[in-house]
Amino acid sequence: MTHHDFPLLQGTINGKKIVYLDSAATTQKPQIVLKGITDFYTTANANVHRGLHTLSARATAQYEAARQKIARFIGANDKEVIFVRNTTEGINLVAHAFAKSRLKKGDIIVSTVMEHHSNIVPWQLIAQETGANLCFIPITEEGLLDMQMAMELLEKKPVLLAITHVSNVLGTINPAKELIRLAHAHGTFVLVDAAQSVPHLPVNVHDLDCDFLAFSGHKMLGPTGIGVLFGKQTLLDRMHPFLGGGDMIKEVHLDKSTWNELPWKFEAGTPDIAGAIGLGIAVDYLMTKGMDNVFRHEQELLAYALQKMKGVKDVIIYGPGDATKRSGVISFNLADIHPHDLTTVMDEEGVMIRSGHHCAQPLMGALGVTATARISISVYTTKEDIDTFITALEKAQKVFRL
Repeated sequence: MTHHDFPLLQGTINGKKIVYLDSAATTQKPQIVLKGITDFYTTANANVHRGLHTLSARATAQYEAARQKIARFIGANDKEVIFVRNTTEGINLVAHAFAKSRLKKGDIIVSTVMEHHSNIVPWQLIAQETGANLCFIPITEEGLLDMQMAMELLEKKPVLLAITHVSNVLGTINPAKELIRLAHAHGTFVLVDAAQSVPHLPVNVHDLDCDFLAFSGHKMLGPTGIGVLFGKQTLLDRMHPFLGGGDMIKEVHLDKSTWNELPWKFEAGTPDIAGAIGLGIAVDYLMTKGMDNVFRHEQELLAYALQKMKGVKDVIIYGPGDATKRSGVISFNLADIHPHDLTTVMDEEGVMIRSGHHCAQPLMGALGVTATARISISVYTTKEDIDTFITALEKAQKVFRL
């Protein structure tokens, strides 16, 4: 894995070389992605689908080529890949266009306590509207899902199971395939929040057999403002549109309208064309590296970081101690130092980490904390980055006189 493909990482902050360990929030972008976005705006900028002129045809070809790349990347077909703004919008689309019409008072939606707010709040809103009940799978002391409780909840035959594939706080890799199999055995549909898995490990939607899966481009080396919702074609065909407007229609009359074919039925208005193209190039970059290699590289770094952190006095690590059970992130605290204060000291050393509740307040409650610090890695992270982080952490100990 190379560090040199990422222009921002060649710079300095506070006179120190940038060590970027906040990739779970957003990743840096390789030069090839930045160039691809610029090339689109300078050689093909036009609206897609609706124009017959050369530039529109060029833009449309690049936009749809990006969709095809992404479909291949996750093992889907083109009609099953819907461009959205981010994981959050994809989940909300499923909540409103799929789940809402299927839920009635007393029905059950199952999720987990380790979810990002994006996979909790939409279901709270839908439950309030429909009278459905929300139930949550708890976690074990190790930070894994309580599978016994998961099976007991699924035996209640919920309408939907909404689960994260990888926790953005604990890094826990959940047994998504097993949970999907158990859910389907009870007639339960499954949505997977893959924001923290698609960028880090091989994901194939048909191997998982999930009904829906959402992820964000900016967490996988692509631009902000673009994301993907996968849905099984048989389900998408039967769903009503989430948003109405241009491009998602076939015919419009004053008293009725008919809908476009998949996937455009769910892509109302002018899309983020440059964002989709940029994400397609990011997917090319990841495929060239090979997702098995990406996963192996990050597993080695996680094991290295965990080993180093365990040797630092007063560091409390949350989630699985075994690197093979986690991906991407390590959340921790340093004694009773507030994570915000710790992050400030780290920043002075050029080390970029995140602090707070990480949009997972229910999980913070389960862990018995209000906030944690968090490091998160990507393809460009190196052992030298981890070493610099550890040195900064040890300096923080002296600053706080631990």
